[in-house]
Amino acid sequence: MNFVGKRGWFYLFSLAVILPGVVFLIITPGLNPGIDFTGGSTLTLEFEANVSQADLRNELASAGHPDATVQKLGDRTFFIRTKELADDDPETEQVETDSKTWLLNALEANLSPDGVTELSFDLVSPIVASETVLNALYAVLAAAVGIFIYIWWAFRNVPSPFRYGAAAIVALIHDSIIVIGIFSILGAVLNIEVGTMFLIAILTVIGYSVNDTIVVFDRIRENVTIHPNRQLSEVVNLSISETIGRSLNTSITLMVTLLALFLFGGTTIREFLLVLLIGVVAGTYSSIAIASQVLISWEYGDIGGVFRRIRQPRGATA
Repeated sequence: MNFVGKRGWFYLFSLAVILPGVVFLIITPGLNPGIDFTGGSTLTLEFEANVSQADLRNELASAGHPDATVQKLGDRTFFIRTKELADDDPETEQVETDSKTWLLNALEANLSPDGVTELSFDLVSPIVASETVLNALYAVLAAAVGIFIYIWWAFRNVPSPFRYGAAAIVALIHDSIIVIGIFSILGAVLNIEVGTMFLIAILTVIGYSVNDTIVVFDRIRENVTIHPNRQLSEVVNLSISETIGRSLNTSITLMVTLLALFLFGGTTIREFLLVLLIGVVAGTYSSIAIASQVLISWEYGDIGGVFRRIRQPRGATA
């Protein structure tokens, strides 16, 4: 199969996948941040009485938390995300709506007189949340720089090793943008939030993307040595053909495992697994259709040719 000859279609397909996510990132704007990024409190409560999600939301609004997020986890179990609550008992007779104890007493009195059980409580300050975001950006940047330098060094014996590192970075940026864009859409449509598990999953996706890309690049390096008189396009086509079976088998096996965990592993790791599922698909695709094709586009000056055609006056002839 002539993979190199179809690189234009590969680029158009990637653009079609990325563009909706970018539009949502601009309109929304951005992702739907969870408590890890915005600060606040989360409660997981189990009610003894049958409580509807609408009644619980109305009661939270009456208690001074109109912006609270409510998710139903079970028949009588709810996950509540709200502004920062004080994890202590009011020592005065003054009503403190920002007290967790006061809020639990209000919910118990008005919704479940038989009792309310607190299953979990987490508190994250806005300062810690901002530091989390900053550290995450540093981690992603450090990972990208480290990957670029390593690939540049590992492929130092082939012509233009710099291009291999740059192509791998383009592929991992491609995969990250796809994941972020899809979660931007999910956040706007399904109110799915992103937290620290999302960042961990993004770093995992970056690692997987580079791993799959290096497999193809390593075969290109071998074939360049074995067939020094062949054009780079022929070497890339041969290398992709020799590695595509291995890449698909590995990815499908991993996806089956991730899908099983996603369906039966519980809600706490579902966000992490969803990012991995999307990232595995994107990483497998990018190693064949993006990273390798960037090498060819760079070799044959495709980007420069596009700009030259744009600048060429109408009616001009070669």
